[in-house]
Amino acid sequence: MNDISQAAIVRVGVDLSKKYFQVHAITQLGEVTLAKAFSRDRFFTWCSELPSGCMVAMESCGGAHHVARRLRDMGLDARLIAGSFVTPYRMAGKSGKNDANDAAAICEAAGRPQMRFVPTKTCEQQGQLAVHRLREGYKEERTACLNRIRGLLAEFGLVFPQSPEALRGAIHEVLEDASNELPSVARLALDRANSHYTELDKEIAWCDERIRAHVKSDERAKKAAQLLGIGPLTASALVSTVGDFAQFHSARQFGAWLGLAPSQNSTGGKAKLGGITKRGDTYLRTLLIQGAKSAVMSAGKRSDRISKWLLQLRERIGWQKTVVALANKNARILWSVLTRGTTFDPEHVPTYPGAVAVA
Repeated sequence: MNDISQAAIVRVGVDLSKKYFQVHAITQLGEVTLAKAFSRDRFFTWCSELPSGCMVAMESCGGAHHVARRLRDMGLDARLIAGSFVTPYRMAGKSGKNDANDAAAICEAAGRPQMRFVPTKTCEQQGQLAVHRLREGYKEERTACLNRIRGLLAEFGLVFPQSPEALRGAIHEVLEDASNELPSVARLALDRANSHYTELDKEIAWCDERIRAHVKSDERAKKAAQLLGIGPLTASALVSTVGDFAQFHSARQFGAWLGLAPSQNSTGGKAKLGGITKRGDTYLRTLLIQGAKSAVMSAGKRSDRISKWLLQLRERIGWQKTVVALANKNARILWSVLTRGTTFDPEHVPTYPGAVAVA
C-alpha cells in the first residue's frame, strides 16, 4: 500500500488471533483500501504508518487490551467492541464466519454512531484481575479435588457427609485406619490428593491476602467495601474491572451493564418485564448477588434504613427478588459514591428535584 492510500484510511477493523491479525481498512467514503492478514510484528509496523487519530477497532478478547494500549501509544484511536455487538454486522451471517468477514464486521460496527465500546484496561487493572482469575481457578480445582477424594473413598465403602469440613476432619483417620479395606497404593494416592488440596487452600489464602492489600491501598475500593453486602473481594473486583465509573452516564446504566436490570418483551405500548438480563460480567454479578444474600440473611440484626427496607421487601416479594433488588441497589449506590466523591451512609434519605421539604 502506498503512502497516499494509507493516509486516506480513517477506520480499521482488526480480527485478532495468536499469530495473525486480519485487517479491514476503509476511507472516509467507505471504500475498502485493504483486506489482508498480517503477522503480529508486521501489523504493528503497518499501524505505525497510519495517520494520527485513525480509529482501529477490534473485538474485546484475550490480549485485546494489550494491543489497544500499544496502538494508543502510537497516537491511534484504539477501540474495543463486545463480540455480541459485532455479530449483527457480519454480512455473510452465521454461515459465513471467517477472519476476513469478522474484520469487515468489526470495521462496520465501529462506525455506528450509537455503538458502545469497551474501555481499555490498564496494566494495573489487569494485574489485579489476574489474582481474581487465579483465585477462581484454584476454587474450582479445590472443589474438584475434594469431590475426587470423596468419590474414591466411596469405592471402598467409606462415605462421609457432604461438607468439606467433615471429610477433611476424617481423612487422616481413614488413611491411618488399618481395619478398612483401603489397599496401600490407594492410601498413598489419597494422601497425595489430600496434600494437593492443602496446597490449593494455601494458594487461595495468598490470593485473599493480595486482594485485601489492594483494598487497603485503593481509596475507591475502601469506599466500595463499606456498602452492605460488598466485602473486600467484591470491592477489589469492581474497581479493577470497571476502572472509571464515570464512563456510565447514570447509576441505572451501570446496573443494566451488570445484567441486574429486568429483561423486556414489550410491544404495542404494553410493558412486559421478565427476569434479569444476566448480561455483562458474570463474575461481578455473581459476587454482588452472593454478597446481597449475606446482607439479606443478617438484615434482622441491624436497624439502619436499608436493613429495614430489606425486611419489608422480603415479606412482600420473597427472598430471591429481594436479593437481586439489593444487588442492583448496591450497584447504583456504588456508582453514585465513586462518581460524586461521597461516602456510603446507610441512613441516607434521597432527595428528588421539585420535592417539598417537610418541616
